[in-house]
Amino acid sequence: MSSDRSAKIESVDGAQPEAARELLRLLDVMRRLREGCPWDREQDLRSLRPYLVEETYEVLDAMDADDLGALREELGDLLFQIVFQSCIAEERGAFGMAEVIAGIAGKLESRHPHVFGELGRIDAETALRNWAAIKKEERRRAGVARPSALDGVPRDAPALLRAERLSEKAARTGFDWRERGGVRAKIDEELRELDDAIAGGDRVRIEEELGDVLFSLCNLARWMGTPAEGALRGAIDRFDRRFRHVEASLEAEGKSPRDVDDAELDRRWQRAKREG
Repeated sequence: MSSDRSAKIESVDGAQPEAARELLRLLDVMRRLREGCPWDREQDLRSLRPYLVEETYEVLDAMDADDLGALREELGDLLFQIVFQSCIAEERGAFGMAEVIAGIAGKLESRHPHVFGELGRIDAETALRNWAAIKKEERRRAGVARPSALDGVPRDAPALLRAERLSEKAARTGFDWRERGGVRAKIDEELRELDDAIAGGDRVRIEEELGDVLFSLCNLARWMGTPAEGALRGAIDRFDRRFRHVEASLEAEGKSPRDVDDAELDRRWQRAKREG
């Protein structure tokens, strides 16, 4: 580490050196677990997949709840998964935690020439365009044949998230509507096509048109600055909470949703909405 960078690290009220010390402590804990714990010794990259997914969603739960105490804990659990995988990779002679950290730090520096280079101040839109262009050039230098602006979005990502990220990446190249009205009109167009498919009864076409409707809604979410994945998660939580309210009110009377008519269900549903 250069003296210049050391000076930078030591200049932030001791916070960064403390974080570095705690990271070294965590790496040592991980090493000792791999040596002394039978369960930890048995794990490999494949066996850790479900834990990585689980910890990621627990971080999202803490974020949705705006619970900073829980977020701190869940971020620690997620960091442990990163350290765990890095430790296994190091044992296999591939890379270690130092390479992981150096890789992301170098990537961020190279993709922000307006911060770490000579480019100077730019607006957010230009920064995003530069980011996409730099990533594409990195892939070209790495030997990727015909790199695309859409590269880098995992196929295993949740479908709503993937749709929004793909449309966002395409928009950075200029492939986008010029104003919000066009985005909204596209939803109406896709709904009409879905109605036609439903009327025709072709299940394959129904699935395709329903997918187009959902993709168009994701585009609108992007334009409105409201992530589709988060919006749907919120709607699901509200449905869960309100249904349980309706269910409990009916159970208190020895009934179930099947025992009442639509008007009664709607009345109870509206009450559940009013009560949260």
